[in-house]
Amino acid sequence: MPADGRKKQDRKDSQLIIRINKADRDAFVDLCETLDTSAAREIRRFIREFTLSHQDAPDDTGASTQPKEKEPDTWPKKRKSKSSKKK
Repeated sequence: MPADGRKKQDRKDSQLIIRINKADRDAFVDLCETLDTSAAREIRRFIREFTLSHQDAPDDTGASTQPKEKEPDTWPKKRKSKSSKKK
């Protein structure tokens, strides 16, 4: 067993490099710090959950076999706010 106590198969031995907008990155990192977590931890958690949710996909598209909720036939109409009415 490694000196740090982790099993060999649990070690992180690969990188995923992505390019994102600086403002999005900064907002994400700031939110992670506020929530007392790390950006890397949250991205790893997302990847695990995403791959688990798609592992029962019928083909290579990644489409889930879970039925989607039916959209309503008519959507509610948008209501105008009182402040937008002319006086």
